[in-house]
Amino acid sequence: MSVEAGQIVTLIGANAAGRSSTLRAIAGLVQPRSGSIRFRGKEIVGRATDSIIKSGLTLVPEGRRVFPNLTVRENLDLGAFGRNDRAGIAKDMEWVFELFPRLKERQEQKAGTLPGGEQQMLALGRALMSRPALLMMDEPSLGLAPVLIESIFGVIRKIRAEGTTILLIEQNAFAALGTADVGHVLENGRVVLSGTGAELLANEDIQAAYLGRRKGQPAQHG
Repeated sequence: MSVEAGQIVTLIGANAAGRSSTLRAIAGLVQPRSGSIRFRGKEIVGRATDSIIKSGLTLVPEGRRVFPNLTVRENLDLGAFGRNDRAGIAKDMEWVFELFPRLKERQEQKAGTLPGGEQQMLALGRALMSRPALLMMDEPSLGLAPVLIESIFGVIRKIRAEGTTILLIEQNAFAALGTADVGHVLENGRVVLSGTGAELLANEDIQAAYLGRRKGQPAQHG
């Protein structure tokens, strides 16, 4: 599997297919038993997670995992812990606030008191503060209302438009494939099918397995 610069790539699959483990292995949180993981042409298996992050790769974990007793701004500051370019950090902070105006309004509020949707915004904003070349996201819409899901995916498209490459795991296969340039279907730790997002959306087997549509049933639009 490869992710080309400037793409949004999504991994879809059933629970326990290995999607989250794939992201965790890329980020250095777990060590693969075999194989190679290369980022910007360099092998990263065996490197410490903080070293991988400093090289330009960041993971937004499933479940948000914000620091609940720190303020919104303090959480965002921690996202830039590996940087020392103060002017760039301040500029990126303003960019995050432009993407998520609610975070600017609540920047002095404890993160643990935010509702789930705003915590997801904060987790994403914190990741962006590291200025990643590749942003990995694990289930960004989990537990969110439909209107917030639409908002989050709108932001994902904006982030890509700003030049960030995205690798996405998402339970909402329709939203993921509708946003992604390329999709891969993972089963038992193996990629079994790949194609553009549009190709996979049109695939009847994918529709039946992940979109709740019986084979031969016409697609619903609108």
